[in-house]
Amino acid sequence: MPTPPTPVITVHDAAKTYTTPAGDFPALRDVSLTVAPGEFVTVTGRSGSGKSTLLNLLAGIDRPTSGSVVIAGTDVHTLPESRLSSWRGRTIGMVFQFFQLLPTLTIAENVMLPMDFCATRPPRERHPHALHLLDTVGIADHADKLPAALSGGQQQRAAIARALANNPPVLLADEPTGNLDSATADMILELFTAQADTGTAIVMVTHERDLSTWAHRQIHLADGRIAHQDTP
Repeated sequence: MPTPPTPVITVHDAAKTYTTPAGDFPALRDVSLTVAPGEFVTVTGRSGSGKSTLLNLLAGIDRPTSGSVVIAGTDVHTLPESRLSSWRGRTIGMVFQFFQLLPTLTIAENVMLPMDFCATRPPRERHPHALHLLDTVGIADHADKLPAALSGGQQQRAAIARALANNPPVLLADEPTGNLDSATADMILELFTAQADTGTAIVMVTHERDLSTWAHRQIHLADGRIAHQDTP
């Protein structure tokens, strides 16, 4: 039998408790999971189930109260604050529900931002690479436009191109289709599926119950725990 690939994401007994005026709130409880390169995983659950908390731990935006989070061989929970931003820029691509494109920059300039921040490519290569990524998501002809001139679906495609600018091994998506009509949402999911086929691990938080057509695995959270997992 072939040897299974080494997971690019390993979460072991991760818990996150927030201190509030009303007392401690356990947002995540003893969650363990692995995600392989090229695997497209969706995380579902009601509001307050722990979906966003899990995504924040994977991105290094937040730290677990206990347990461990290892991404692409790095113990994220142990990184000092001074290294987190650089690590995130090179390792994690983030896609958000409301795109988060800078309105005063062109689409190409938005895609170039992660390359500028992390200096992952020589300056002369950044614009051509941005155009290549925009072509990959089907909007290269909009490269010189401002975000406001694009439809919601086109802006989300630009956001995906930006998330892939530094060729990260992990793509995290927070409700990326929640602001789109069903046909446009399907196009975005097709892009995620194609990207997973290149070896990128994708974890997508969504309220949609059944994405078995697209995802390799669906994880359902309830009360901060993994309630069950489905493998289509």
